[in-house]
Amino acid sequence: MDQHNSHHQPELRVYLKVWLWLFVLSVLSYLVDISGIEGLPKWGLITLFMLLKAGLIVAFFMHMAWERLSLIYTVLVPPAVLLFLAVLMAMEANYTLVSRLANLAG
Repeated sequence: MDQHNSHHQPELRVYLKVWLWLFVLSVLSYLVDISGIEGLPKWGLITLFMLLKAGLIVAFFMHMAWERLSLIYTVLVPPAVLLFLAVLMAMEANYTLVSRLANLAG
């Protein structure tokens, strides 16, 4: 059989484990939501669980775990860079707001 045309299909056991992890992460996200934690810790944990679930879905159900590293970098690096830039913009916006409020008060 030609190795270039063969496609690696993971076992059903792998998919069941991924489904279990997705379920666990969803339960943890729900527990954080109803726990009474407020503010940045709550939304940080919910976002972390959301990103972990998205990563599992991309890796296993979109078969990215079995792709070449160059394709993985092509798909994952641009969103990571955009997320980094969004965090920088949020930090700058907070600094700008605080400095403007300080100038108004002083």
